[in-house]
Amino acid sequence: MSDQLPNRAPGEGGTARPYDALLLLSFGGPEGPDDVVPFLENVTRGRGIPRERLKEVGQHYFGFGGVSPINAQNRELLDALRKDFAEHGLDLPVYWGNRNWSPYLTDVLREMVQDGRRRIAVLATSAYASYSGCRQYRENLADALATLEGEGLALPRVDKLRHYFNHPGFVEPMIDGVLGALESLPEKVRDGAHLAFTTHSIPTAAADTSGPVEDHTEDGEGGAYVKQHLDVARVIAEAVAQRTGRAHPWQLVYQSRSGAPHIPWLEPDICDHLEALHGDGAPAVVMVPIGFVSDHMEVLYDLDTEATAKAAELGLPAERSATVGADPRFAEAVRELVLERAAKERGESPEECWVGLLGASHDLCAVGCCPSRSPRPAAAGADSPYA
Repeated sequence: MSDQLPNRAPGEGGTARPYDALLLLSFGGPEGPDDVVPFLENVTRGRGIPRERLKEVGQHYFGFGGVSPINAQNRELLDALRKDFAEHGLDLPVYWGNRNWSPYLTDVLREMVQDGRRRIAVLATSAYASYSGCRQYRENLADALATLEGEGLALPRVDKLRHYFNHPGFVEPMIDGVLGALESLPEKVRDGAHLAFTTHSIPTAAADTSGPVEDHTEDGEGGAYVKQHLDVARVIAEAVAQRTGRAHPWQLVYQSRSGAPHIPWLEPDICDHLEALHGDGAPAVVMVPIGFVSDHMEVLYDLDTEATAKAAELGLPAERSATVGADPRFAEAVRELVLERAAKERGESPEECWVGLLGASHDLCAVGCCPSRSPRPAAAGADSPYA
């Protein structure tokens, strides 16, 4: 694929063989005030965080009625996937399971086995390489498979679809989102607006060891995680410049930091960046959450609440562009990813769809890819105990 966004018109039909199901695997979130602390206990299990501290952390959720929007957004994506598959003659049932809240991954995998599913493609709602965005999902899959094995069930084979950060069906909706956000700015500041591409901050140590071993760094350059985000940001910025006739200055920044303050995390933080932009005389800014698939809590609170309040305090006109969500082009991309991987599993050589400079990501996570500090079994990779 060239660096230009391609015109894509996938044909009707196609077979997902050898796959007999797709699993949408996500993070999960509380759906009411009583769910917030138990949900956070699931997220932080093993870290020894006191319940009272979790109640403090949960204030972000309580401010939205104790409901994270992520589950509702996953239901919308689930509907979009089923609709797209049906309209294009792809006979593949789609299930949905979460790591940290109902419907739980283990329960859904059990249901899939009982439904006779034996070869499962997995789409994680995280587009980039990192421990928390990839390997941790694979560890959760291994945990679930171990539970089913202990119950005496026949284990299915699970294959995680490749990272889709640079698939045009993920990138194109974000380009449109930036264009729409620019149009929402006052006309007098629109042409000079800066683009702040945002993603979840992670510890620099985790960033440096993200992706395959050959992408690891020892100098704080961020490994595959940073490299992939920069590539997507550049593609979007160049597409926006081409369509508007105006090049907007841009930078990759971070948000949603958590953890001990003495541990280095990726910087700059979005609010610090807004202060720097204001100090440099930037007339306006568009915050572009390229690191997030949908408008979940990190977007609604950290950008729409905190960062927007900071911009207002500074008198800096700011808009936030849309995430991909259940955009039909993303559903189309998922179908393409399933058909691409299925063809490879059948020994074929399908065209891989991507934009930017990095090419299509790997299908199988190699040994040493996105390692954790405490090694645990992980499914759907070269080191999987469930090959």
